This record gives sequence, C-alpha cells and structure tokens, in this order.
Amino acid sequence: MLKSSEEKDGSEMETAKCIDSFTHLASTKPKNYNLPMKRTVRPLFVLLLLLVFIATLTSRSILRRGIISIELETRLLIRDSLPLNATLLKHAAVEIGEEKSRQEIQQLLDGDFASQARHRTFVSWRRFIHHDGDRSFPATLRSPLFYRYWIDFRRVLHDWARKRRFQPGIMNELTRLVKVPLDRFNKVVTDSRDKKYSSCAVVGNSGILLNRNYGSLIDAHEFVIRLNNARVDNYENKVGKKTSISFVNSNILHLCARRTGCFCHPYGANVPIVMYICQAVHFLDYTVCNVSHKSPLLVTDPRFDVLCSRIVKYYSLKRFVEETGKGLELWGSAHEGALFHYSSGMQAVMLALGVCDKVSIFGFGKSPSAKHHYHTNQKAELHLHDYEAEYAFYRDLVDGYTPIPFISEKFKIPPVVMYH
Repeated sequence: MLKSSEEKDGSEMETAKCIDSFTHLASTKPKNYNLPMKRTVRPLFVLLLLLVFIATLTSRSILRRGIISIELETRLLIRDSLPLNATLLKHAAVEIGEEKSRQEIQQLLDGDFASQARHRTFVSWRRFIHHDGDRSFPATLRSPLFYRYWIDFRRVLHDWARKRRFQPGIMNELTRLVKVPLDRFNKVVTDSRDKKYSSCAVVGNSGILLNRNYGSLIDAHEFVIRLNNARVDNYENKVGKKTSISFVNSNILHLCARRTGCFCHPYGANVPIVMYICQAVHFLDYTVCNVSHKSPLLVTDPRFDVLCSRIVKYYSLKRFVEETGKGLELWGSAHEGALFHYSSGMQAVMLALGVCDKVSIFGFGKSPSAKHHYHTNQKAELHLHDYEAEYAFYRDLVDGYTPIPFISEKFKIPPVVMYH
C-alpha cells in the first residue's frame, strides 16, 4: 500500500510538470502568426490518472479475493484428501453401553423403576414436582396431574429413543432445529430459514479466563453460548455478560427441577436453554420444567448426540494409542468404559459449527496454576471426559486442514478461532 502511495505521488509530480509546461506554452502569444488557442490538457491528464488509480485498486481487490478463495479451496482439498484411520473409525463407532441404554429406556417406558438410581431419581422428582408451583398440590402417583406428566414423559422419551442413531448429515439440520425456534421466540424475521448467525462465541468455564479481559470481545459476537449456568456476575470483564443461550447437561436441570417453578435461569428467565440428555430418566424433569419455562427449553437431537460421541471417542482412541502404545481393547478400562462421555463444552462447539458463520472459542484449556472452573474452587477433572482428546479436536478445527471424522463431506466447517 505504501508503494502504491509513492507511485501515486511521483505520478502527480510528473503531471504537474507537464501541466505547467503546457500552460506556459498556451499563455505565450505568437508574434507574427494568427493561430487558434490550443485547449488545456489538464482535464485529460486528471481523467487518465483517475482511471489508472481505479484500475489499480480493482486489480488488487480481485487479486486479494482470489488469494482468499484459493486458500479456502486449498484447505478443503487438503482436508478431503487426508485419510482418516479406518481402525479408529471402526472402534469409535462402537457404543459400549448401547445395549444397556436400550434396556433402561424400555424399562422406563414400561414404568419399571426397579433400578436404585432410577428409583431415587423418580422419588426425588415426585417429591418436588408441584402443579404451577403450588406446594399444596403434589403430583402423587394417583393424581390426574401425575398421569398427564407421565403420558408426556413416555411420548418424548419414545420419540427421542426412536431417533437415536448415527446420521452425519444432522449438522446441516441444526439451523432448523435450534436457530429457527430461537428466532421465533425472539421475534426475529429472516429472509431464509438457512441463514446462520454471523459470529458466535462459545464461552467455556476454565480458570484460564481469569488471566485475560475478554469480556468486551465476547459480548461483541452476535450469538453467545455459555455452559452449565456458570456465573457471570462479578466476572464481566473476564467473561462478558451477554448470553444468547445457556447450554447445559440434564444433571443441571435435574437440580433445577427441585426449585419452585423449575427455576434454572441465572442469566434471566428469557434466556433459552439447550440441553443434552445424560440419563433417559431426566426426561421426567424436562417434561415438567418445559411447561413452566417462559423461554424455550430445547433438547439436543439424539442423532447430534451420537455424532458428538463418535468424534470424541475417535480422538480419545487416537490419543490413547499414541501416548500409551497399548491396544485399543484396553481403552475402555482407562476411560470409564460405558460412562465415557463428551463434555458440555465440546457439544456446544459442535452446535456453534452448525448455526454460525464464524466461531470463537474462549475458556477452553487448562493451566497448572488455574482452577478447573473460573467461578468455583474445583481443581480436579471428571474422568469420564477426555479433555486432552477434545483439545486436539479444537486444534484441528482451528487448523482447517485436518479432516474431522464422521462429519459429512457436504457440511462446510466454518472458520474457528481459539483464544487462550
């Protein structure tokens, strides 16, 4: 750009000299000749200079867009050409606890609460559920209110279980499944149902957030996703205060269900909640709380859950083999087996990929001196998550060249930036 300015300045000097010369000739009167006065050439030179300047800017703009387009196309070509490990793909597609999960779902649909954990959840649910917040009218087993809840519970659980399968194309449906209902609630009118948010910030809960003042940067995004009702009060400079949705796991809602009116809104009653199901029995909480919530309470599509589970397991298997040198059959014993699960943060990032044109990630990572969560004193991590494997997944997203396992080729992953 500096070079362009220098060339322009030089051209103007030469033009000025030419103009002065022609002006001098035009103003000199011939002694013995009666010839007509020649027109000044100043407008011609100015017009010529303007055309050259416009042509230069246009060519540079076209060249710049071409370079960006070539870079994006190159990333896609490289990503599509890089192979994924077939053995890891095969093992990651196996869900260790699938059969047990199906049995539990069927038992719930049949009204069988023989399991100690399910019975404890059911008793807790029945004890704290009240009609419209009226504590004088509990939903006992034989009450008409309980019967209505029970019918709704069986319906949503049956629909959820029926759709639970692997379908990589679900990423292209997230705008319809999540953004459209949110736009309808917020009374946002868009030209297309496929239009995505221009920019999204996924705010994790890592203690490393306390080392930076990202608050204003986070709030500048069109759409902000926060995790598991993490506090923002007194942390606004670090984590911002804007919240578009609260992304939680169903354990959070199970605790909220004990409160009057199922209050689960630390960011305000009008902030929607998107939740993934940890245990099928938690649909009891969803059935009741969904009635009392003013804002949408959305459950993630089970096909989306299965996709997230396979991606994280692929990265966890890869990390296990590379770091330990052991066989894949030993992975289960090192990662809680059937209890292994992706984190809330990972699925929130996946959601952002599906509904946003640009994704920024904050508060993901750890430091020896940082707390596990910025808003609590917790230091230890949960062993049912493999955070290191998830960090490798985020790095591949930022890189843009590495193929992501199980995601359909028809889905274009948006640009991702990770702030440390």
